[in-house]
Amino acid sequence: MRFPSSPRKINALADCYLSRYDDAPIEALVAPVRGRGHVSLEELEVVCRWKSPRALPRVRRNTAQDVKDLTHCALSSKNERLRIHSLLALDGVSWPTASVLLHWFHSDPYPLLDVRAIWSVGLEKPSSYSFAFWWAYVGKCRRLARDAGVSMRTLDRALWEFSKREDGRGSA
Repeated sequence: MRFPSSPRKINALADCYLSRYDDAPIEALVAPVRGRGHVSLEELEVVCRWKSPRALPRVRRNTAQDVKDLTHCALSSKNERLRIHSLLALDGVSWPTASVLLHWFHSDPYPLLDVRAIWSVGLEKPSSYSFAFWWAYVGKCRRLARDAGVSMRTLDRALWEFSKREDGRGSA
């Protein structure tokens, strides 16, 4: 693994991320979404603007009822495969965007699926995502967060910032 596992280094990296990027638009949605157990179409658009603005036209093709039903399924199911795949059934929601929805709105800790974070934990991005890859990645990130004693959000920010600094790709 490329990434440093010391809590001090993880927190320092996460703080650098916070100095550059604004999570406030999504943070404002967490309590309302968790309270009612689903995401609205308008909230899905906010998430999409934050993660993948190019997908907005496709996201807007979803009906409000489909968004409500499918996000409720993802946020309430005990089945991991159903959680992620119900989100993938939404127009414009890819694996990375589905991971954002679980990361912010599910009570269990989920990492963001992002090429920078994947690189930071020492994995190679597959040619296409699968449940097996996703679940292995989730497990690796959960162990790293637990062992370092940091939240998944802190870990995610640090993974992204580490790659930004170390992998030589420049901007995202």
